[in-house]
Amino acid sequence: MKPPLMGVCGKDGLKVTLLGEKESPQDSAITRDINRTFPAHDYFKDTGGDGQDSLYKICKAYSVYDQEIGYCQGQSFLAAVLLLHMPEEQAFSVLVKIMFDYGLRDLFKQNFEDLHCKFFQLERLMQEYIPDLYAHFLNVGLEAHMYASQWFLTLFTAKFPLYMVFHIIDLLLCEGISVIFNVALALLKTSKDDLLQTDFEGALKFFRVPVPKRYRSEENAKKLMELACSIKISQKKLKKHEKEYHTMREQQEQQEAPIERYERENRRLQEANMRLEQENDDLAHELVSSKIALRKDLDNSEEKADALNKELLITKQKLVDSEDEKRRLEEESAQLKEMCRRELDKSESEIKKNGSIIGEYKQICSQLSERLEKQQTANRGELEKIRLKVQGCEKCSGLFSKEGRLKVAPVSKPGVDEDPDQEKEDLQNQLREMELELAQTKLQLVEAECKIQDLEHHLGLALNEVQAAKKTWFNRTLTSIKTVTGAQGKETT
Repeated sequence: MKPPLMGVCGKDGLKVTLLGEKESPQDSAITRDINRTFPAHDYFKDTGGDGQDSLYKICKAYSVYDQEIGYCQGQSFLAAVLLLHMPEEQAFSVLVKIMFDYGLRDLFKQNFEDLHCKFFQLERLMQEYIPDLYAHFLNVGLEAHMYASQWFLTLFTAKFPLYMVFHIIDLLLCEGISVIFNVALALLKTSKDDLLQTDFEGALKFFRVPVPKRYRSEENAKKLMELACSIKISQKKLKKHEKEYHTMREQQEQQEAPIERYERENRRLQEANMRLEQENDDLAHELVSSKIALRKDLDNSEEKADALNKELLITKQKLVDSEDEKRRLEEESAQLKEMCRRELDKSESEIKKNGSIIGEYKQICSQLSERLEKQQTANRGELEKIRLKVQGCEKCSGLFSKEGRLKVAPVSKPGVDEDPDQEKEDLQNQLREMELELAQTKLQLVEAECKIQDLEHHLGLALNEVQAAKKTWFNRTLTSIKTVTGAQGKETT
């Protein structure tokens, strides 16, 4: 945010347009300087734009209004700073106020005599506040008018960044033109270490380029203004140095012959002219450099804009593709969920079915086991009954052993009664019937065992089918998930 300038407009502000209708003898110089005033600023960079038009009107109006001074080189920078904060008429009124009431126009009068007085005061202040730098400047032959002319004549507006200039103008409107000494001493103090390492040419070059460049940083500019405000310069001291300067000038005039004085004045004016021409060349060079830099920046900006537009189109296409892929993946995910749900329902039904089969098989096996046990128990009971009956019979006990085996019958003697044979035959028939019944029982037992094995085989098959169904559903689900994950990974890479 720009610091507000204090309003000090005159009560009867003159119309800029009325003064602009008159002819100005400095019109060509004004026109030349307008294009060199803040050429990189958006408001003043367009030739024939509103900013340059307003600036031309103010400078021309002042040259007509103050015909004694007219237009001075660098005056356009001060007018431009005021235009950035107020309309044309107010800017013109403030410019007149600064020139007349704040004494800035006195610096241009009488062959810049008051300006040289300011240089003398600055050197005396340097001798007091920065004695080592003052001594160095004496050794290399560097005088204040060689580097501080623009500081006083343009109020630092020609070289330094605007946010620093705004603070300086605010201080000047509040405290008076003596603020220039505070800022000048602060600049010299902050640059002292660098200046002590330079010679005459190096110091002049340092003041032209590195010093203004250093304060393009707002932090450095803020520290500089804080240092400037902390320096206390009394008006009595300035008046004392002013009297010293005038006394010195009177002594020089009394000692010098008129011709020598005019020659010295001529040399001084030539030096000032050469310095102004050098500054003019520097400003022209900066203008050309600024225009070239602006052209390059514009070309780079256009290239960057084209590249960004292409990237934007590519990004939009990628976004559309991503949305399509997202919809496709959502559909596949829904299908996969539905398939998993169906497989899960199918598996649950198969598990229930297999569970019922296993339960029935177990029940059948239990029933067969019970029947087999009952049959075996019944067979053992029958055999025990038969064995008891055989043992109870005297005739049969002779034919069978205690284990129930048949003994070898003795050879019958001729003449013996045939009734025992008949009884023996009957017993053999009963034995055969019992053996047949035992064989049937064993056959039933074998059949029961075969059924049990068959049921066990069916149970194994059912369990295998359940496991296979579980594995198949799990493998299909896992394969689908891997497929979807793999596709997403490929698209991501």
